[in-house]
Amino acid sequence: MIIGVPKEIKTQEARVALLPSAAYQLIQRGHKVVVEKNAGVGSGYPDKEYEQAGATIVPNHADAFAADLVVKVKEPLASEFSLLRKNQILFTYLHLAADLKLTEALIASGVTAVAYEMVTQGRRLPLLEPMSEIAGRMSVIVGAYFLAKNRGGSGVLLGGVPGVLPGRVVVIGGGTSGINAARMATGLGADVTILEVDLERMRFLDITMHTAHTLFSNQAHLDELLPNVDLLIGAVLIPGAKAPKLVNRAMLRRMRPGSVFVDIAIDQGGCSETSRPTTHDDPIFVEEGVVHYCVANMPGAYARTATQALTNVTYPFVELIADQGLAGACQRQPGLLTGISVQNGKLTCPAVAAAHKIAHQAPAFV
Repeated sequence: MIIGVPKEIKTQEARVALLPSAAYQLIQRGHKVVVEKNAGVGSGYPDKEYEQAGATIVPNHADAFAADLVVKVKEPLASEFSLLRKNQILFTYLHLAADLKLTEALIASGVTAVAYEMVTQGRRLPLLEPMSEIAGRMSVIVGAYFLAKNRGGSGVLLGGVPGVLPGRVVVIGGGTSGINAARMATGLGADVTILEVDLERMRFLDITMHTAHTLFSNQAHLDELLPNVDLLIGAVLIPGAKAPKLVNRAMLRRMRPGSVFVDIAIDQGGCSETSRPTTHDDPIFVEEGVVHYCVANMPGAYARTATQALTNVTYPFVELIADQGLAGACQRQPGLLTGISVQNGKLTCPAVAAAHKIAHQAPAFV
């Protein structure tokens, strides 16, 4: 199989979908790997490392897309839609519930699109977890940074100092990104509360997060907390679906001016009605006096770490698809079936269908 690795073109996206070592392993198995020129430079992997691994460096985007299996990091942008075709597999993050135009483009192209964030193993989302870990940890770093007065924040140091109380952090959602945000915030010495609806998850958080508080997630509890919150982190996930709008404009008005809101859920539409996607070039905006950080590709800021973490989990699936084809891979790893979002001109993901009110059908192989 020919595996293509295009250079990512999303603003300030420096990750690459395949490490040179992964390319080497695929080539040793008899596959051909084509990598677009400079695709790995932003993550610290120059073309020569891919060439040494046996990969073919191609000069342009179209050449990298002219492959049987296209492996990316982020969803295709409008300029890439025309490069997708029938009898081709696209394997990347898609987040289709928040993007109707992309959904329609994938359907029209005839491509079979497999979304990293929807591949399952038991109750886990193994290809989403490492990026959720990075985004969760990063949310506290950027939140603390934008709390600085010279960055438009309230001037609160999250960890406090002797004689001064620490800043207060509220994390909405106790999943992978939420627990990693809480870990970072407690590590800084902040006063941390995690809002969660799953009682078993709260018991787990209570056992593992000794210095953080847990609270059942509902609007009443959030309303009580917001007037004293310095950093609010939205870490809500409903697999494949649009993020629920748990924070409205009236609720934000209860927060102190200069407070910071980091919406990790922005790639699924965001969990506040005031959220809108931003970029690493222009990461923040202010609504109701609250600094919003809503970058849709947060892990791209730490491209080398994120690339390594991503390839660790995606490579076994890439290898399986290359060796067995998608149908055979799904037989070996049934969790891949849940990742198939579009196939042969049909939408196959129920959550995306519900978000856009489009008909769907189950994935099928001939």
